[in-house]
Amino acid sequence: MSAADIVVTRWGVRAFGRRLPAAIGRGGITGTKREGDGGTPLGIHRIEGMLYRPDRIARPAPWAEPILLGDLWSDASGQPDYNHAVRAPYPFSHEKLRRADPLYDAVLVTDWNWPEAEPGRGSAIFLHLWRRPRHPTEGCVAFRRADFLWLLRKAEPGTRLVVKG
Repeated sequence: MSAADIVVTRWGVRAFGRRLPAAIGRGGITGTKREGDGGTPLGIHRIEGMLYRPDRIARPAPWAEPILLGDLWSDASGQPDYNHAVRAPYPFSHEKLRRADPLYDAVLVTDWNWPEAEPGRGSAIFLHLWRRPRHPTEGCVAFRRADFLWLLRKAEPGTRLVVKG
């Protein structure tokens, strides 16, 4: 591990010389991730994308892409676009990226089960804002707003996300 890694444990995150409180999946950290299990997948992953709501926050980094009306993320395990961004209308199971709540005001997208997604292995492992302090996620890693905005300015494409058991 290096100082440039984002290291996740069940107790929080260490990133770029700081310790940050964080929430993980309701299923804990798991080495056997499955769709819908609420687990945060163990291992070394990479940050592949940054998304943000331009109607709510300023562009956090030059490489950030806006979340637009109709942007979705497929969690339809049997479909060829499983665990990929898709656009509405999309007739299969999906998650809206442009949410009414602030959870996805900004998102770091990981390479978990991407780009070649194995059906049922889990989708949409993101870093995003938390609902409330340390409230469990569906498998993502979530942060308080000030910490996450700081993290967005530090992260780059390819930054390693190290999830330890």
